[in-house]
Amino acid sequence: MSPGTRDLDALVGRVVDSILASFRAHGDAFRRVTLRARMRFENRDWVGAQADARERLELYPTRIASLEREIADTIGAREANDELWPALKRAYSERIHGTTHIELARTFFNSVVRRLLTTVGVQPDTEFVATEATHLEPSRPERVARRYEPADGVESMLAEILRDQGFAAPFRSLDDDVRRGAARLRDQTGTAKIELAELIDTVFYRNKGAYLVGRLVAGEREFPLVLPLLHGDDGIALDAVLTDEDEASIVFSFTRSYFNVATQRPRDVIAFLMQVLPKKPIAELNTSLGFHKRGKTELYRSLQEHLRGSNDRFELAEGDQGMVMLVFVLTGLDIVFKVIRDRFAYPKTITRQRVIDRYRLVFRHDRVGRLIDAQEFKQLEFDRERFSDELLDILLNETADTVRLEGDRVVVSHLYTERRITPLNVYLRQAETAARHRALIDYGAAIKELAAANIFPGDFLLKNFGVTRHGRVVFYDYDELCHLEDCRFRKLPPARNPEDEMAAEPWYSVAENDVFPEEFPRFLGLTPDLRRVFDEHHADLFTAEFWCDLQRRHAEGEILDVLPYPQSRRL
Repeated sequence: MSPGTRDLDALVGRVVDSILASFRAHGDAFRRVTLRARMRFENRDWVGAQADARERLELYPTRIASLEREIADTIGAREANDELWPALKRAYSERIHGTTHIELARTFFNSVVRRLLTTVGVQPDTEFVATEATHLEPSRPERVARRYEPADGVESMLAEILRDQGFAAPFRSLDDDVRRGAARLRDQTGTAKIELAELIDTVFYRNKGAYLVGRLVAGEREFPLVLPLLHGDDGIALDAVLTDEDEASIVFSFTRSYFNVATQRPRDVIAFLMQVLPKKPIAELNTSLGFHKRGKTELYRSLQEHLRGSNDRFELAEGDQGMVMLVFVLTGLDIVFKVIRDRFAYPKTITRQRVIDRYRLVFRHDRVGRLIDAQEFKQLEFDRERFSDELLDILLNETADTVRLEGDRVVVSHLYTERRITPLNVYLRQAETAARHRALIDYGAAIKELAAANIFPGDFLLKNFGVTRHGRVVFYDYDELCHLEDCRFRKLPPARNPEDEMAAEPWYSVAENDVFPEEFPRFLGLTPDLRRVFDEHHADLFTAEFWCDLQRRHAEGEILDVLPYPQSRRL
């Protein structure tokens, strides 16, 4: 072995040791924060729970940035085609082979190597790619779930499930919870005999709730089973029993903050959840458990698999294009791609950095089911032939700072992806009357729930909201979004004379952060019929009092309840 080879092997060993040590340290820190969720729930420490959620989100980028500096100092200046990088991947792959967290370890490796090499597209020699993915084996419930059978009746089975959690806080009235919960289980399973329940052996914590998650077998059918628990002033209570797949899927929605799930077997938990919620993409399940980087990897994998298996092309998204983002889609894939425009049309006065900051705010904030989770990608590369001529012309003219053409490849240096949904303005034109009314009422509810989470959308235009496959209205245009506390909600001053009312400019002073809720209706663009429906349910949104009251409650430290299931499902 030549001295050069020995030197390379020694350097590879040191770098792999550093990456693995950093990966394990990140895992330990992630678990420590996650484990605190139980204590927060038992002590009703909702402020601490929110602080933990933010802290956990920052662990990954902080660790990767530190590791990047450490490796750069270790290796010195080396070219991207240096034999070091393929050797690093080979050595690292050998070290993580057979480990429980192999997918997370691969994602961690890719994160740091792509930053060090400023990789464009995908480089199979230096990073793990989709074709090397370790696919999940079929679920083995015995690894992550406890089995319960109603030998002495459904009530006894449910009581055992609740007692098994061993909370260091009392139930408010366990007997009442068991009686109501068992009755609800029988109602929802009909005449089928309940045979057994399997519950994942760790609690799913998020915000002010704790969720027991699993499945129920009744007769010939299997049902999802989600048991939400709340901890009020008078103790813990079973708040609902969810056995409908759509309702369980909404609990795991891409519009909600991530769960805290203290498990040593995330692969097995996700495999179990895939059987309980078969329509839920694996990327979203990973993300919902807090493994958002792994979710991003799975999303990219699904994109590449779709491109390999189809001739679909990128096209402009339906609906009205925004002044800040250019949005396009890939036919047949359920996501949208958003690129920041080079210039923003009047009256937009924000900067590119502010747009990026708004997306980071949403990432770190409690989304309460009304803000779509966005994944940020850098330096992606696609075949030129995948783009329609119209879309490519627009991209190269209006987003040239971000999109460039290199031969037969289109390089996108920065974009966001979001789940594809129907814009609300499009939905209201296409839906039947009853569906339009439901969507409009939920549009108002979405604004109120965002406000309950201390978020002001900034722009109430219908085109900035969308309708999910479950009929829920969510918000996805973040450039004007801000905290409620950043606004000053005011009543419109009375006109001094008739000339004031006819003037093109306001007769009163307006500061940058002033908001006049009485003016909201003129921006909604609703027909008289739809406006009557909206006013019937949400006229309070047009009053400064509504917004000022919420500001006061947030300022006093109140954490408001926003539940991921309908009021009708509460026991």
